[in-house]
Amino acid sequence: MQRIADWLDKLGMSEYTQRFAENSIDDVSVLRLLTDQDLKDIGVPLGHRRKILGAIVDLAGGAPATPQPPATTAPSPQNAAERRQLTVMFCDLVGSTALSTQLDPEDLGRIIGAFRDACADAVARFGGAVAKYMGDGALVYFGYPEGYEDAAARAILAGLALIEVVGILRRSTPDFPQLRVGIATGTVVVGEPVGEGASHERVAVGETINLAARIQALAEPDTVVVSEATWDLAGAAFDYEDLGPQTLKGIPGTTCAWAVVGENSAVGRFAARTSKGATPLVGRTEEISMMRQRWERAYEGDGQVIFLSAPAGMGKSRMTKAFRDSLGKVPPTCLQLFCTPYHTNSAFYPFIRQLEFAAGFSRNDPPDRKLDKLEAVLEGPPELVAEAAPLLAALLLIPYAQRYAQLETIMSELVRKQRTMHVLEEQLALLSERSPVLMIFEDAHWADPTSVELMGRMLRRVVGLRAVVIANFRPEFTPPWLGLGNVTLLTLNQLGRRQVIELIAKAARGVALPGSVIDQIVAKSQGVPLFVEEITRSVVGSGTLEERDGRYHLRDAGAPFVIPATLKDSLVARLDRLGPAKDVALAASIIGQEFSFELVGAAASVEPPLLMAALALQLLFCFEVRSLSERLVSSTPE
Repeated sequence: MQRIADWLDKLGMSEYTQRFAENSIDDVSVLRLLTDQDLKDIGVPLGHRRKILGAIVDLAGGAPATPQPPATTAPSPQNAAERRQLTVMFCDLVGSTALSTQLDPEDLGRIIGAFRDACADAVARFGGAVAKYMGDGALVYFGYPEGYEDAAARAILAGLALIEVVGILRRSTPDFPQLRVGIATGTVVVGEPVGEGASHERVAVGETINLAARIQALAEPDTVVVSEATWDLAGAAFDYEDLGPQTLKGIPGTTCAWAVVGENSAVGRFAARTSKGATPLVGRTEEISMMRQRWERAYEGDGQVIFLSAPAGMGKSRMTKAFRDSLGKVPPTCLQLFCTPYHTNSAFYPFIRQLEFAAGFSRNDPPDRKLDKLEAVLEGPPELVAEAAPLLAALLLIPYAQRYAQLETIMSELVRKQRTMHVLEEQLALLSERSPVLMIFEDAHWADPTSVELMGRMLRRVVGLRAVVIANFRPEFTPPWLGLGNVTLLTLNQLGRRQVIELIAKAARGVALPGSVIDQIVAKSQGVPLFVEEITRSVVGSGTLEERDGRYHLRDAGAPFVIPATLKDSLVARLDRLGPAKDVALAASIIGQEFSFELVGAAASVEPPLLMAALALQLLFCFEVRSLSERLVSSTPE
């Protein structure tokens, strides 16, 4: 590994040493097998990927080996057109046409090239795909070829990141134009081959493409404007300016649009999704009672750790909020740490976000003001604050040289990392001396390696403190903290029929749904609380109900249920993760919940060996979930 570290240092890219080590890229023989996608997966930006790959060629004396993907007989999503929900981003350089008359073609070409590199990098960071470049603009897809449950939020984050990069480019190149970004979400047909030869491409077809282009034209320079559907899906994760109803060329009627002011770092995914109000909790009485018992122990100084495991949509965050609300009118000190799928390689990310929120930073605060706010929220005597402040200021990228000595001259990067962990660990202990602490570690399955390491240290320290730490995660994540003391595991299962009916009544908000509709929601939601809520709200707001004689009835009893937009991205993301088994799952969904091996094979047009492998893949997921639960239970003292 030292040889790899020295090699990266010579390239001026020592910041990637830890990422290479975490992914076991510890030998030159492994270097030769790296591809652009491999480097992308571990978080290396586009420009640095190109430099690293070029250096690998020089190191190996030829082109690096490229592993060949295994052959498959099943078509990939890119090989066939399909109907799916897609978030589309149009971005365009402002005034580049006029600029072309003022600049030499080579200078203009460099500007366009820099924009395209920046666009590709920003889009890749958030899982998007550039469909095509159009002169000084770009068309980008989020949700194809790979689906994400939060495609709308990813698109907005990519747009904001691209505008930030363009601003940086403008500092070094004054002629660099400003940027406009428009984003829309809707149903399209994507993957249909268009053209032949050099013009051959796979494009998305539908009104959403045109809407994104028209919305982009509404945007002021260096702003992101989103459609109503995108705004609704992204929720309160961002701050917006309502632009009101807009008349757009080629779009019938008026269209509502919102300009994105910035990311709202004060809320997590659950709070963003429920910004319009959370449905009262149904069930989970036993689980919350157990959590209250653990809280009472912690209140007396016997610190507790609660692992909360469940698939997406089962209500982990909702139950945690209900528990927190149950602690009385004077809630404890609460530290909320939000992990996200966009920052799995950003060291300390959830802790950075929590510190910024606790200190009350605003976007316009100068460095001195931020440093004052940071010092004000730190616990401990002045000498401890003086030790902690520069470490945490460096973590938050706040200039501190005028107040404290530069850390680079005092300690190495590794020592600084360990001291930063120690300071954050001590802050938890000091907080618990003043009042009981509730720490919530949201979505631990997305935590970066450094935060996972720090959480391990904190969980070991909790025993003996007046603190409860709740870490929630999805079953596919195996916590590295198993075997610690004072650990309680809670796994959330599907709701029973009675509980689903009760939740339907609460989600319908006073609308008494017909029994036939309730039966369909019960069957289709499979006891998953998120599905119950979203399907119910979709039915109530769809206009398919009419009131007669004081009761609600379906206008068309034979009309099929429509999947709510809020669930489409999540369902598509799950299907895409099945790979070759996706076609089998789609065929099975048409048949129903029960089917014979022969029937699904005929419907999917799949040979028996491949069918067996596809079904086994889905069964394997179920066994992995059960196996994780068994391992967790075996490590739980009670």
